[in-house]
Amino acid sequence: MVISSFIASMRLQQWIKNLFLFATLVFSGNLFFAHNVVLVVEGFFLFSLVSSGVYLFNDISDLENDKLHPIKSQRPLPSGKLRVGPALAGSILLAATGLLGGYLIRPQFSLVLIFYLLINVLYSLKLKEIVILDVMTISAGFVLRVVAGAVLINVPTSEWLIICTLLLSLFLGFSKRRNELTVLESEAGTHRSVLAQYSPYFLDQMIGIVTASTVMSYALYTISDETVRKFGTNRLFYTVPFVLYGIFRYLYLVHKKEAGGNPTRLALTDAPLLINISLWILTATIIIYGR
Repeated sequence: MVISSFIASMRLQQWIKNLFLFATLVFSGNLFFAHNVVLVVEGFFLFSLVSSGVYLFNDISDLENDKLHPIKSQRPLPSGKLRVGPALAGSILLAATGLLGGYLIRPQFSLVLIFYLLINVLYSLKLKEIVILDVMTISAGFVLRVVAGAVLINVPTSEWLIICTLLLSLFLGFSKRRNELTVLESEAGTHRSVLAQYSPYFLDQMIGIVTASTVMSYALYTISDETVRKFGTNRLFYTVPFVLYGIFRYLYLVHKKEAGGNPTRLALTDAPLLINISLWILTATIIIYGR
């Protein structure tokens, strides 16, 4: 019972976020170098252990507030299925294992893991209460995943990739905050104090800005001289419609279906979104490596 509750608190389904480690592998042209693939796969699992440690620590920090949430109250910690002591010990063990493994693979990778761990601890303790900065901190975690992938295979981190990742994660983060406001309504501030400082209109303004910026940044990346020179083609531009549809589909789910509270679940369960992401990955891979 305790073991199953502990595993549930690790949020294995959230490990999909760590696939961002593979972004640099794909867009640097190293996808078919077996040694690099093995390094990133190992890094993926180690980063996932650290992130699960973070989730456990965050659940401990949010324990009282999660008890008031209609969905999060069913998690092992707020429901009482898992006690704080074992959860904290497990959190430390997972983080330590990930850091040690990361150091053995590549010391620079462990530095990225340490930075990721620190900003998330700060988020759990304080940053989650500061409007706008709360979402930007979450976005920083996605950027660090991209940086981690670059460090693992020892290639420069693409500025375009960082910009696109930052904007996309801000889009997802602000959409999640909007969903929380919609679902919790008048009790939003009770569950998460920072929600009292947001409003649907304010969030829609920021979502509009990052939506346009995300699409434009990706479109400019596909036709930039650097990209054309690296891949020997300008055909990556043909993947822009997939990005547009993915953004529009997600906005539809947020505004018409009151979804968006769990981006990972949407990416795995919404068939049109899942198909679109798969087609984007397939098309981009063919264009980049088809030569």
